[in-house]
Amino acid sequence: MEIKPIHTKVEKDIQLTDGTIVLEDPKGFPRNESNLYLLSYDGKVLWHAEKPEPQTLYSRIRLNDDGQTLGTYTLSGHACELDAQTGKILSQTKLQ
Repeated sequence: MEIKPIHTKVEKDIQLTDGTIVLEDPKGFPRNESNLYLLSYDGKVLWHAEKPEPQTLYSRIRLNDDGQTLGTYTLSGHACELDAQTGKILSQTKLQ
């Protein structure tokens, strides 16, 4: 499946059974939206990741060894663990 970004370009994608998790380049991405989302195999957005602060964007992601959670970092210095099925924040910390 070819991934068409919503606003910028695809920085990273992770294939799951439900679809593809997409991280778009935060440069130029609208701050009021989430640049991390899950696309179904037919191209529909299933969720946008919850953000720890309204104006931050995600900068890095990885699928954790459990296959159920994502390790993420934001531009504003948050390290978050997200549920890969829902995009909801499970835990977060602010890096100094």
